[in-house]
Amino acid sequence: MRSHSRSLPRLSCGLLAAALAGLPMAARAAGPYEFVAAPAVDLNRIYRIDRANGEVTSCQYGLRDDSVGVTLCFAAGEGAGPQTPGEYGLIASRHARESGIYRVNYRTGETSACYVQIRQELVVCTEQAGPPPAGTASGAGAAATGPAPGRAGPSATPPQGTRP
Repeated sequence: MRSHSRSLPRLSCGLLAAALAGLPMAARAAGPYEFVAAPAVDLNRIYRIDRANGEVTSCQYGLRDDSVGVTLCFAAGEGAGPQTPGEYGLIASRHARESGIYRVNYRTGETSACYVQIRQELVVCTEQAGPPPAGTASGAGAAATGPAPGRAGPSATPPQGTRP
């Protein structure tokens, strides 16, 4: 009996360790949303994404003279609504003045940029895009040789790794 009671605490410690190791995954799976702050250091905006369908919305604090303020929320607009089912997340850039965020699909590797369109009071996102197949021109090279789809001329951003 003594040997059996000695193994019981080891078993309990093993189960406890396994349970603790699974906590971050369990916490992540607990809710269907992820929240990320906009990278702008002077903007109090957060973005919310539905992890399953990629829908992006946003909220921020607004001042009011007669009270403590108000929470302003922006619904999903063009490109920010539900996408094909996947495993979506948000990534903030490290640009201190950037108010937008990146939506990523971890299953496909596709990315789009999302931001609040103030005039429409909606969150809008660019079309999901991924890297071109191996051996084809990259997006930077394509921008240097001709206009991007939907643009009147080439991008204002020069290709990376070259001099303007």
